[in-house]
Amino acid sequence: MSRRLPLATAAEVRRAVGGYLRDQRGLAVATLALAVAASLSGLVAPWVVGRIVDEVIGGAEAASIVGLTALVGAAGLAAAVLTALSGALVARIGQRVLARMREDTVAAALRMPAAEVEETGRGDLLSRVGDDVAVISEVVATLLAPWVGAVLTVGLTMAGLFALDPWLAVAGLLAIPVYGFALRWYLPRAAVRYAEERAAFGDRAETLVSALDGLPTLRAYGAEERHVDLIGESSRRARDVSRSILWFATAWGKWINIAELVGLVSIVITGFVLVRTGSASVGAVTAAALYFHRLFNPLGLLVFSFDQVQSAMASLQRIVGVIGNASPGPAVSAPVRTGDLRAEAVTHRYPGTAEPVLHDVSVRLRQGETVALVGASGAGKSTLAVLLAGLAAPSEGRVSWAGAIPDRAAPLVLVTQETHVFAGPLAEDLRLADPSATDADAERALRAVGAHWIDELPDGVRTVVGELGRELDPAQTAQVALARALLADPAVVLLDEATAEADSRDATRLEDAAAAVLKGRTGLVVAHRLRQAATADRILVLEHGRIVESGDHDALIAADGQYARLWAAWESARPRRD
Repeated sequence: MSRRLPLATAAEVRRAVGGYLRDQRGLAVATLALAVAASLSGLVAPWVVGRIVDEVIGGAEAASIVGLTALVGAAGLAAAVLTALSGALVARIGQRVLARMREDTVAAALRMPAAEVEETGRGDLLSRVGDDVAVISEVVATLLAPWVGAVLTVGLTMAGLFALDPWLAVAGLLAIPVYGFALRWYLPRAAVRYAEERAAFGDRAETLVSALDGLPTLRAYGAEERHVDLIGESSRRARDVSRSILWFATAWGKWINIAELVGLVSIVITGFVLVRTGSASVGAVTAAALYFHRLFNPLGLLVFSFDQVQSAMASLQRIVGVIGNASPGPAVSAPVRTGDLRAEAVTHRYPGTAEPVLHDVSVRLRQGETVALVGASGAGKSTLAVLLAGLAAPSEGRVSWAGAIPDRAAPLVLVTQETHVFAGPLAEDLRLADPSATDADAERALRAVGAHWIDELPDGVRTVVGELGRELDPAQTAQVALARALLADPAVVLLDEATAEADSRDATRLEDAAAAVLKGRTGLVVAHRLRQAATADRILVLEHGRIVESGDHDALIAADGQYARLWAAWESARPRRD
């Protein structure tokens, strides 16, 4: 099982949410004022009903009773309007914060090094960006406003009880130990269960993603049913965890009813004693009982929704964990345009493997130089390209660009053979490299890499391509990737078998396109076809993770070593390939 991305601590979650709320402080203050006014308006009716009881017992005139009744109606109307307004503003703040958090989560996920995503499993990341954001969205949409109102109602109602009669308030507080016992028993157990549920959802997503990605392999070996069983097992595990949480939350609900009974009975008994001794009026006891009864719904909401809050907290820890884990590193202070890139004594191993993929590799790419990297499959060529691009940190040693660790600000572009064409207008796809590029710029970049097939597109570079439009063949997809690199205008271009998907008909055309991208730039070419290596300024031969030869084509052929043998094998097979 791959390791998971880190979880944020409760303190980190509080700091993150506090930072988002500070951006909405003006709206938050107005919302809080309205919510307090709504809760205070709700305190009027029980107090007035108590007054009515005392007035009736004292034989007051009907007009006085009517006036008090009208006050109850006015207070109820005001409470309803203020509650609606404050609820709408709470929801607005929540949605704004959630939108920012969602954007930051996706941005952080996109900034994560590819090696880390592979190591932790894409299912865990997808579950956080998908399932966990959905959980928080549901809580914000359905629970945030009622929760804020409930907290204020409980606090202000207890203050009203103490103002009415401290003894009656103390009697009502006898319910608190029951609530406390129930929550003390519930919360620690619930936190573990909800974290387990989120993890089970992540495992299920990882199983589904790996099945879809590896579908051709599964079909080749007839292993579809076995993988369906794995998906079923992970789904059953997620279902069982969710079901156990449902039973767990339902079972402890009886304690809430017991707490309500204890509090109300205590107020009635205490009120009876106070009325008998003349320390309180019947109306005061009535108001106190109504105040406490008013707490049933908000307390019930707070207590019974703790399962959703716990689930949302678990999701927040996972989301903030992603945001914090992908925070940008220190800025590069090197000059904007330089092609000086080097790896110094780099050794790299993948998690869970003892044998390094690269052993003490040192490479320097000089300004304007094209270096070809050749070797057998599994020699470590792609790993070295990824490390030089700054997409992963080496296990040992150092990769530097102009004396600094390369980051996303560095003018480096890595183009691999696994190229994705995004659904939408072709020009928008190329603007990933340069958002300011015009349609004319996109067209020039495509023509520079030989993509003259754009003349056949019905709307030129505005033609919709990808899953929603025209499908591009492998050679055209490679040209789009190379055009992107050209449009980005980097100082260093790393081509990791970027032309490998081309058949013999398209090979020369794509190699010419790659040469156009490399012109005037520092370049590293992981050569699938040795013809690209033959034209490079320098060739590095990688074998079992070590550089065993270095030199230009003629020198390495004359040396009659590993490169010469690779060249001879490629030459003998070339009639069938090209």
